[in-house]
Amino acid sequence: MQNVTAAILAGGKGKRFRPYTEIIPKPMIPVGPEEKPLLEYIIKWLSNYGIRDIVLLVGYRWRQVSNYFNDGARWGVRIKYSIDTEEYKNTGGALLNAWRQGLLGKNDLLIWYGDILAPLDVNHLLDKHYRWDADATIVVADKYQVPVGVAKVDENGNIIELKEKPWIDIHATIGILTLKPRILDQAEEVLGKSFDIMGELIPWMINEGKKVKAYIYNGPWYDIGSLERYAKLDHNRIKEFLKT
Repeated sequence: MQNVTAAILAGGKGKRFRPYTEIIPKPMIPVGPEEKPLLEYIIKWLSNYGIRDIVLLVGYRWRQVSNYFNDGARWGVRIKYSIDTEEYKNTGGALLNAWRQGLLGKNDLLIWYGDILAPLDVNHLLDKHYRWDADATIVVADKYQVPVGVAKVDENGNIIELKEKPWIDIHATIGILTLKPRILDQAEEVLGKSFDIMGELIPWMINEGKKVKAYIYNGPWYDIGSLERYAKLDHNRIKEFLKT
């Protein structure tokens, strides 16, 4: 684990969290019974698995993040900060910016979206990634709960079945992946300096014949990307699952 660098995406403006994010950045939103910052749970989780080098990809109100976490010594990690610029935009651009600054090292990366909480076995994920010798390994849930009711309609327009927020058997990405950073050099030639990791980088890698593997995860996970989801969050379960 000492050779792995974790890059946490924590630079967005949190528009779906307004008006709260007009005061504090989304990574600092309080979570759990002890109301610790969302980002702290991710950092502590990674630290528990021996990840020592963490790069925070920050932008909006980034000083609040750096003032709280500083160099990461309180959590037994070494934190560096890559600040978003106008030249490097979007999630892929933020990652590329950190790569160009030499902050990510040369070893494989663990990329974690800053609004995702998941009690994932990081060691097992990395072990699979290395055994597969994958260019990227994407964590996907083994099922997904649709956030709305789903109706089954017959040919006459009659609703013959209605299921409220059903679970469906699809492999949904949850915002956690591993990546060989040298891929970024090749990607920049095609995608430029502003691109999305999941929406553009990974599809490009697949089309180019890169080895992109799926890590099937069947545990709980929480997407805290909007105020609506935050309002429905069971904060006691966060404490139970992440054990921090």
